[in-house]
Amino acid sequence: MAAQLAQVKQWFDQYKTTVDKSLHDPAKPWTKGLDLLEQKSGFSRVNIFFGASLLCALYLIFGYGAQLLCNIIGVLYPAYISIHAIESSTKQDDTKWLTYWVTFGIFTVIEFFSGVLTHIIPFYWLLKCAFLIWCMLPMEQNGSVIIYNKLVRPYFLKHHQSVDKIIDDGMKKASSVLKSD
Repeated sequence: MAAQLAQVKQWFDQYKTTVDKSLHDPAKPWTKGLDLLEQKSGFSRVNIFFGASLLCALYLIFGYGAQLLCNIIGVLYPAYISIHAIESSTKQDDTKWLTYWVTFGIFTVIEFFSGVLTHIIPFYWLLKCAFLIWCMLPMEQNGSVIIYNKLVRPYFLKHHQSVDKIIDDGMKKASSVLKSD
């Protein structure tokens, strides 16, 4: 048991170091705001981050409008970073954020058709927010990469030719209908 606790502590310390490094990155949009908060409050930015995360989690559990907060987290930051990716000269960040949006889109469609689950699953908005954060984590094997490679890509490779044919046939029929008018 003590060895397991030591492993958890080690993992948390590594995670805290990674978060601290990211919160001090001058290229990130939140650095200036955190500089100011750190100076005014006297708390370290890591403690501010974890405190804000805790408040956010509590709001996602108990707050009115939790769905809105969850969707702001799942859309605004990824959209902002996606714009940066579009404007950058490298392809790697484009692929990363396209993978996120594919995963997000599929999850959104599934969620729409199983909307009753949002009322049945306890802490649904907190769980969804945690899932979306996992999908956008700044690491190589984040949630969207895992879901894409294990589920989406194999299904796509297996079925894309037949779907492409259906789309082409539909476009031809639509075009012929429009031409006949």
